Amino acid sequence: MTDQRSTINVAIIGVGNCASSLVQGLAHYSGRNDAAGLMHHTLGGYRPDDIRIVAAWDIDARKVGSDVARAIFAPPNCTTVFAPDVPDTGAVVRMGRVLDGVADHMADQPAERTFVTSDAAEPTRADVVAALREARVDVLVNYLPVGSQKATEFYAECALEAGVAFVNNIPVFIASDPVWAKRFSKAGVPIIGDDIKAQMGATIVHRVLTDLFHKRGVKLCRTYQLNTGGNTDFLNMANRRRLESKKISKTEAVQSVAAERLADENIHIGPSDYVAWQNDNKVCFLRMEGELFGGVPMNLELRLSVEDSPNSAGVAIDMIRCAAIARDRGLAGPVLAPSAYFCKHPPRQMTDDAAHDAVEAFIAKAPAASGALLEPADAVTGS
Repeated sequence: MTDQRSTINVAIIGVGNCASSLVQGLAHYSGRNDAAGLMHHTLGGYRPDDIRIVAAWDIDARKVGSDVARAIFAPPNCTTVFAPDVPDTGAVVRMGRVLDGVADHMADQPAERTFVTSDAAEPTRADVVAALREARVDVLVNYLPVGSQKATEFYAECALEAGVAFVNNIPVFIASDPVWAKRFSKAGVPIIGDDIKAQMGATIVHRVLTDLFHKRGVKLCRTYQLNTGGNTDFLNMANRRRLESKKISKTEAVQSVAAERLADENIHIGPSDYVAWQNDNKVCFLRMEGELFGGVPMNLELRLSVEDSPNSAGVAIDMIRCAAIARDRGLAGPVLAPSAYFCKHPPRQMTDDAAHDAVEAFIAKAPAASGALLEPADAVTGS
């Protein structure tokens, strides 16, 4: 076990809308004592003020070379600006590796939506590892676009080599992949993932309602979740090939809390369409059909409208702090309780009630009242 640091040095991969909301949020909560909008104001001794952005990578020419505080407001970002006066971080956005981080069709979009790839040279793995070490990064946060399998694996390799905790916010399976999980355990590096749940988003609402059906004895017969949005994530996912892991992640998040698994034809969950004028607003249309006592039919319909990126930023702040305390404690591999509570596709699914209990116990370093796992079953302790 190592001593707790006074600050958490964070590096960001992908300075898009989600990164913008995270960095704005750190400025917004700086110096505040209230926890409005946060699940935890202080977590494991760390406040939002203790998080420092010290490095970042992106591939867009409008962001590369700028301080993170300025880059978060550059196109094609379109999220709500709720903290316009973010102070300079001192971290200049570096050119990242492209690999599969951009869908081919993005080049055909209007100028304000198109990625303008920088002419700067792409870094090698050695370059990224050296930068992580030079900036004394504690936690590396992945905000790459959906479908960035090769790019995510590249940065995961960098985290392993640099010994930096990894927070995987996207539906590329690293923490939940047994091979990668074993590699993080063997390297003595903690990881939390995969695919962040929003604070009050479509997946968490769908999961809670599905669990409610289960607990109230209502048979869930069929359900769908249709989502529309106008940010670059939805535009990126217009390439249906990039949706595979996203659909798996969102579908499994709901299936895992159902009383019994639904047949594939009775469940449809996933991003449905790109509507440019919605910008960062996401609208979810949810329908659940079931049977009550005596087989009497019922149905539930819900429409949820949220600003997509701010909806996940507070969760990301908690994930970062949980990754930091896991590192402080010398844990390695997937950290199960935070992964289950904060992510759609964790290594081990729990109901949200059990995951909440487990993550609170993890933070307090106390036994979970529900008996849920507190720390990785195969955790190794750093020497």
